[in-house]
Amino acid sequence: MNTAELLIRCLENEGVEYIFGLPGEENLEVLQALRHSSIQFITTRHEQGAAFMADVYGRLTGKAGVCLSTLGPGATNLMTGVADANLDGAPLVAITGQVGTDRMHIESHQYLDLVAMFEPVTKWNAQIVRPSITPEIVRKAFKLAQTEKPGAVHIDLPENIAAMEASGIPLGRDRLKKTYASFQSLNEAAALISRAQNPLILAGNGAIRAQASDALTEFATRLNIPVANTFMGKGVIPYTHPLSLWAVGLQQRDLISCGFDKTDLVIAVGYDLIEYSPKKWNPDGSIPIIHIAALPAEIDSSYIPQVEVVGDISDSLLELLRRSDRSGKPDPYGISLRANIYREYHHYAQDQSYPVKPQKLIYDLRQVLEPEDIVISDVGAHKMWMARLYHCDKPNTCLISNGFAAMGIAIPGALAAKLVHPERRIVAVTGDGGFMMNCQELETALRVGTPFVTLIFNDGGYGLIEWKQHNQYGDSAFIKFGNPDFVKLAESMGLKGYRVESTGELIPTLKQALAQPVPSIIDCPVDYSENLYFSQRSQALVCEI
Repeated sequence: MNTAELLIRCLENEGVEYIFGLPGEENLEVLQALRHSSIQFITTRHEQGAAFMADVYGRLTGKAGVCLSTLGPGATNLMTGVADANLDGAPLVAITGQVGTDRMHIESHQYLDLVAMFEPVTKWNAQIVRPSITPEIVRKAFKLAQTEKPGAVHIDLPENIAAMEASGIPLGRDRLKKTYASFQSLNEAAALISRAQNPLILAGNGAIRAQASDALTEFATRLNIPVANTFMGKGVIPYTHPLSLWAVGLQQRDLISCGFDKTDLVIAVGYDLIEYSPKKWNPDGSIPIIHIAALPAEIDSSYIPQVEVVGDISDSLLELLRRSDRSGKPDPYGISLRANIYREYHHYAQDQSYPVKPQKLIYDLRQVLEPEDIVISDVGAHKMWMARLYHCDKPNTCLISNGFAAMGIAIPGALAAKLVHPERRIVAVTGDGGFMMNCQELETALRVGTPFVTLIFNDGGYGLIEWKQHNQYGDSAFIKFGNPDFVKLAESMGLKGYRVESTGELIPTLKQALAQPVPSIIDCPVDYSENLYFSQRSQALVCEI
């Protein structure tokens, strides 16, 4: 047995199902070991796609997704997906090939100090410098990647070490025990909740990672407290729930901003500051805050909690529910605010103008998909509309790259989602800019048998930057480009291709595409003049008393 074979045995021991990556000269020993493994190696068309696949796999399962590259340019190509996973709290293990240790002291072909390079974008990383330490490095990598707050780790394997004789066995996996909040913090938080006249819950991705959706919904329902969720907290409470205020997180003011203007207590549950800066909703730090999470609060001048309830989130919420008394309290402002939010959402339901308005496009997409189906949103102008208007009944049914906001995640992410949930329908929602960054992974999807729909918001440019330029300068520049014929591109790859020629065609086209046994592409022209109209309404927003 050599080191590469011991590495694969350790990965099998960690329950790894897939490794996403590309072959290279410096990872040949690892690839050879994988030929005799239960782990399925999925050959991708670009290392960035491999890292995004591992990223989304980790988000959906809570188990570290694994990606593999060779050294040099292969490793640098992994960086974007690794950084995305790390900032968004997705467990991921990246493995890179490397030159032999006998070549590191001199200038060497494709050599980079990968441990130094990955250090800023990972929780931890290390190089295997002796065969015997492989089990310890692998076990530590997975433990750190999957421990709250999850993130990315990196293992670097020099080619000469990979080929060396090795002995040893994988280390046993320890089970993490729950931690529980102190009685003092629970009692202090319950007293604040009981006194508040107009409390508001801000729920983040940490509540989803902790599988605290049921506890949060019960807590909000029985105490009659409205819930706003971050982009990454979608589905933590069903969007149909009468206390759900849907998503918050836009840089511009929205109706939900009124809820924060009028609250006298924010109960932050599993909220991470990277999801939505507190300076946007608490600029002067005047709103009292209760922090409920698995970890203590991060330091920010606009986020200084009066009480930190640190421990298992579900247990904390249920204990607070037992200790809090809100009998006789009036309905909070958020309950009346929901009616206005709901009314605006349905305003475009019958809109038949063409090109399709983003509000209508997202409304129709929501009507077609079931509560369990999954949408992966890419980054661009469409992301703002998806984050604001695509609502979820269940956690992890709309995934958005938010902390790192990386373009190109949708298509590789949809492939990973289909591997995790083959029984569900999957849609990659992307702009034409993001589509062209990783559309090559549609060949990977066809090859491995993961049919999903790619819905392209087509405006012939970088719409989000155009939006920002118009808001800041009143004009735009350097954002337009040309596109291939997306239908012909799909057909040339053995996929199904569709073009929406009228707004009335959208729902039938979505249904037809979702029924295909191969990946499909829908090219839908979009009217992004709505971006500027939204900005104007945002600036003129006056909150009702």
